Parts: sequence; C-alpha cells; structure tokens
Amino acid sequence: MRGLQPVIRSCVRWVRRPLQPAVRLWRRNIQLRVVAFTLLMSVGVVLLLGFVVIGQVKNGLLDAKEKAAENQATGGFHIAQEMASTGSQSSSGAPGVGSPQGAVHSGDWLTSLVEQFASGGKGVYWIVTLSPGAGSEQTFGEGVVNARGPRGSGSILPDASIPASLRDAVEKHSGAVEQYTLARTSDGDPPQRALAIGKRLTDIDGSPYELYYLFPFDQEEKTLGLVKGTLATAGIFVVVLLGAIAWLVTRQVVTPVRMAAGIAERLAAGRLQERMQVTGEDDIARLGESFNKMAQNLQSKIQQLEDLSRMQRRFVSDVSHELRTPLTTVRMAADVIHDVRGDFDPVTARSAELLQNQLDRFESLLSDLLEISRFDAGAAELSAEPIDLREVVRRVVDAAEPLAERKGSRVVTRGDAQPVIAEADPRRVERILRNLVVNAIEHGEGRDVVVRLATADGAVAVAVRDYGVGLKPGEATRVFNRFWRADPARARTTGGTGLGLSIAVEDARLHGGWLQAWGEPGGGSQFRMTLPRTAGDSLRGSPVPLEPDDSRRNRGLLSSGLPARVAAPVALPPPRTGAADDTKAEGGWGREPGYPPQIPGIPPVPGVPAHAPAADPAALPGNGARVVERREALREDDV
Repeated sequence: MRGLQPVIRSCVRWVRRPLQPAVRLWRRNIQLRVVAFTLLMSVGVVLLLGFVVIGQVKNGLLDAKEKAAENQATGGFHIAQEMASTGSQSSSGAPGVGSPQGAVHSGDWLTSLVEQFASGGKGVYWIVTLSPGAGSEQTFGEGVVNARGPRGSGSILPDASIPASLRDAVEKHSGAVEQYTLARTSDGDPPQRALAIGKRLTDIDGSPYELYYLFPFDQEEKTLGLVKGTLATAGIFVVVLLGAIAWLVTRQVVTPVRMAAGIAERLAAGRLQERMQVTGEDDIARLGESFNKMAQNLQSKIQQLEDLSRMQRRFVSDVSHELRTPLTTVRMAADVIHDVRGDFDPVTARSAELLQNQLDRFESLLSDLLEISRFDAGAAELSAEPIDLREVVRRVVDAAEPLAERKGSRVVTRGDAQPVIAEADPRRVERILRNLVVNAIEHGEGRDVVVRLATADGAVAVAVRDYGVGLKPGEATRVFNRFWRADPARARTTGGTGLGLSIAVEDARLHGGWLQAWGEPGGGSQFRMTLPRTAGDSLRGSPVPLEPDDSRRNRGLLSSGLPARVAAPVALPPPRTGAADDTKAEGGWGREPGYPPQIPGIPPVPGVPAHAPAADPAALPGNGARVVERREALREDDV
C-alpha cells in the first residue's frame, strides 16, 4: 500500500496540472463566477418550470383523452346493444347487422359490427371483439370458420393488445372497464400506448361477447413532444439571455473595480499620480470619487512624510558633519589634558578620564549617526567578496575577550571545523557580529556566550547565544529599534550608543539576509544572522534554528524552569553574577538538586520568577514571523 502512494500522488498531480489554469481563472475572475452561478440557477429554474408545465400539460391531455374516450365508448356500447336487440327481433333482411338468421350468422354480425364502428373512428380508435370460447370451431358449408373468434379493425392484434387483467375485469363487472395498455399491430410498427375501454355485451343470438375500444395516444404524444420542444427552445434562449444579462451587469460593476485594483497596484508601486476616471453620479461614480480623494490625501501625506524624512536625514547628516570640526578641536584639547592627568589632583585626573571616555562615545555616536543617515538616504553600498566567516568570528571574539574577562564570561565558538564561505562585505559582517557578541557578553550575567556557525542550502548563519536576562514577550522585535533598551534604568558599561542593532539589521538587509532575535525571560536570548551564500540570491531558510535546543520549551520545562511533570515545586538556584562565585562541575556549571538535566557543553539556565511566559521566536518585520505568547503544555498551577 505504501508503494502505491507515490504513484497515486503522481497521478493526482498529473490530473490536476491541466486544471490549474482553469482553477486559477475561476478564483481570480469574479465576473466568471457570477455568470456561472447565474447560468446554473437559470438552468435549475428553467428545468423546474419545464417539469411543472409539462406535468400540467400531460395531465390535461390525459384527462381530456379519458373523458372523450369514455363518452365515445359509452355511446358505442349503447348503440351495439340496441343493434343486437333489433337484429334479434328481425326475421328477414340481408345478412349482416340487423339481419339475424340464427346462430350461424352471429360471426358475420360481429364482423359487420366491427367494420361499421371502425369506419367512423379510423385513426382515432380501434375496435376489438372477443368472445368466451373463441377457440370452438363450427362447420358451415365447404370450410371451417371460427364464428366466435376475435375480431379487430385495421391492423390491430386483438389477443396481443387486450391484457388478460382487463378481460378478467370485464368478465366480473357489468359496466365499462378501462385500463392503459400497449396496442400492437401487424404492420411491424412499435407498440403504442393506448387506453382500452371494454364492456360485456350480448350478440343477436343472446350469446355474450366483449367489445373493446382502444384509443391510442399518438396525437397526445405529438402534442406533448411539441410542448417539450417549445419549452426546451425557450429555456435555452432564456438561459443564454440571462447569462448575457448577468455578464453585462457584472461587467458594469467589475470593470470599475478592476480599474480601481489596477490603480491601487500602481499606487503601491509608487505612481501616486494615478487616478480613476469618474463618469455619472451613481454608486460606482461615488466610489471612484472617494477612491480619488483617498489617493490624493495619501499622496499629500506621503509627500509630507517624505519631506519630513528628507529634512530629518539632512539634519542628522548636517549635524554629524558639522560636529566633526568642533569635536576634533575638543578631542585635541582632551588628549592634551588626558596625557598630563598625572600632574593633576585626583578629582581633576578623574574628570580628564571621564572626558576622554565620553568623547570616545561621542565619536562612536557620530559615526553611527552618519551610517544611519546613509541607510536612510539609500546611499549605503555593499562591497561583497568571498570571505570565511570563521576568520571574522575569530577577530570579533578576540576583540571582545577583554570585556568577557571583566564580566567573568567565556565566549565558545562551535561549528568552525569546516569553512563557512559566503560572498559578503567583511566590514559590515564584522560590525554585525561585534554588536551581537558584545551585547551577549554585556547581558549574559557572567555566563558563557556560545557562537555557532553553520552552512546549508545556499545560506550561511551565525547565531550568538547567551544565558542572561533574556527577552520578554514582544521585545524580540523592538530590540532592533533605534535607542531602545529593555531596561531603561540599566547603565551601559561598554559605552554603547543604542544604534548598534539598528545598524546591524540594516547591514543584514543590505546583504539580502535576516537578523532575527529570540529570547525568554531569565533563559537568555539568541540572535541569528542568516546571509545568502552567493550575493544576490534569495533565502529560503536558515541552517541554524532560531530557537535553541536548550530552550525551556525544547527541554519540556514550564516558564518557571520546572519540569512539566514534577510532582512538587523545587527551589532553583539563584542567578550567578560573576565568575568568582561560580563553582564549576565536571561537564559544566554546578547544579542544585532538582535542577533540570543539563545538556552537555551548555550552561544550565538559572532560576527565574514563576509565571513568566515564554516568547516565540521573532524575526525582522516583513518575513512572516510573529511575536505571540506561547501557551504552556501544562499550567504551572497544576504542577
């Protein structure tokens, strides 16, 4: 069975392939759907109306036929009985009807009766006579004749046309009996539906016989066929007419909508001068006028925003450039003061050091503002060349080593056994990684920082993982905003400007890549940079998962850090703030009883306050990722 599944899927795809254009047209064309639904409903209405009309016409024809046949048959039965009574009282006259000559002439009398009755209804009905014991033979003259045999007018076959059930009913009832039957003839024509009406009578000898009228429905069937043909023709004409009307009506509505959709697409493409053509004063015209007003207001607002943004970018650029000159002078004076700070008293010497540090930060801020202004103005250029990301990571780690030593952290690099080659701008990539590593060390609470490299499927990735304070729900997207801080009261010990991650995300976008963040409160965070291996390619995924394997969710823990199925709460160790207080155990950090199992080589996650929700992985705006609060498998109240 499993071997047939690929074959079945291939057959389904082969069948669906030629239908895809039609399905796509059906989904995208509202006019086609409206016309199709109108035609379908019109066909249903016409069919229903046709069935009702044909049924009424058929019932009317049958009722009229039955009444006319009953009247005709009743009169014929009465005349036949009178002729038999008159013939039995006559004692002279020619043989035939009304000239009885004893039993030997009863067969001639029946033959004459059939001929006489049939002469007045040729093409309208048939006459059939049947007599009990019709198989008895009597000898008259030279031959043998069957005087009581069945007789019929025209080419009708009496025995085959009169059913036995009707004969039994006529034998049992004294009145006229009618029944639908099939009239069969000897000329080879197919059987015809007919109404048979029969009655038991007596002939000139007083012997019983059965007289039947057979009324065919050929005229009624022709009339009914004519009605059906007329209704079918009228129905087809009505359906086509309704389809044409629906097409014209929907065209009047859909055409302005299509025009508005096309203009909206051109507006989205930046052609803000596009407008709809408005004619008339109906609802469509009002829609066009409203659309044009909206486009006009949108254009004016966008123009205002562009002017404001241009002024802001120019202001930032001008201020950054203009500050260069006084900053250079201040820097020269500060360097002179800093060089001779040993001759000053301690307070003045400390002021000289603070002045030097703040000038360094001021210069970094001006550089970042200039870089941001280039991105805003669209003037940033990418100088891509083949580089090995391992070398970039080594330079960044070496440069951050002094800061890591001061914070009591250790930077661990993984995935650097094989080359990780990509076409990228080394200066911008190094700036991205420097920001990520420095931030991880600063917010890592003295724990290890793991830098992971990977390459697969035309993409390279570098992930920086820390085990510090982490990120709260919703902060994974705001962390890339300019001058944003998770904790405004937290002091910057590295002299950051607040623009590092903003510049980093712009550098990643310039490469056609991603810079994404994940974090959980008290469980640390991970920032992942993903770049296409070849410049200009599109990314389909990343070789490194955004949410690390040692996150609480992947380890089956609640947001409090407790295992999902622990019977009772267990006290967790307090956060570690430095290397001096840490007790290293074999294979990683020391663990208290009840602490979650440690993944080899990864430091354990410290305890966090209870009821702290975990955050989903967040990505840059525009790549489809969302930041939502994840629901735990079990509530902590149930632990």
